[in-house]
Amino acid sequence: MSDRGSDDIDDEHSKLGEYEGGRNEAGERHGVGKALLPNGDIYEGAYQNGKRHGHGAYHFKNWARYVGDYAQNKKHGQGTFSYPDGSKYEGSWVEDLREGHGVYTYPNGDTYDGEWQHHLRHGQGTYHYKDTGAKYKGTWVDGNMELAGEYIYSNHRYQGNFVNNRPLGPGKYVFDIGCEQHGEYHKPEEPVDSEQRGGESEAMEQERPEETLALEGTLTWIPKGVISLTSLAPVKEN
Repeated sequence: MSDRGSDDIDDEHSKLGEYEGGRNEAGERHGVGKALLPNGDIYEGAYQNGKRHGHGAYHFKNWARYVGDYAQNKKHGQGTFSYPDGSKYEGSWVEDLREGHGVYTYPNGDTYDGEWQHHLRHGQGTYHYKDTGAKYKGTWVDGNMELAGEYIYSNHRYQGNFVNNRPLGPGKYVFDIGCEQHGEYHKPEEPVDSEQRGGESEAMEQERPEETLALEGTLTWIPKGVISLTSLAPVKEN
């Protein structure tokens, strides 16, 4: 759904809504007021020269709600938007868009805590999967996992490069028992020496933001070697 508010029509002239509150010398809404907008939405809060400006609460007729800062009729500053599906965003807004730092809680309980740009996850952030307890921590570009990042599980983690929400290229698994397995992720179409081919990582295919991923096929993990973190001596692969 859109989280933009209705255009603030002067209801005194249109007779399509109601307004109670302060006005300036020009008759514009100014100061604190409450408006029942033509589409059934309700705004209660600060106005400046006829526009929502300052702190306010906007209640949509579909039960969505925004409470926070406005500037020139747009959500701008800090605010919390609660959506009808149970999801919620708490954080920074710039001209009606999620931008800056914010925390988004999804309907299934997953959360993203990090940077946003133009309404999308962008920059550094952490996505926490409620059902499994796993996390992705790293770089996001236009809503997707990209560049350097890591998946963090209960007893190990994967660190490496990501492309379009998928690990790709060099990386390593770091295990809590005190060792690392280095290797590379390859796409299925890339030819690989059969003697180097390792098992596919099920964990990497299971835990991801459902709203952004549409995987086709699987990735192949090619192990290169194991290093003991206690002795720092390479362990030969069988």
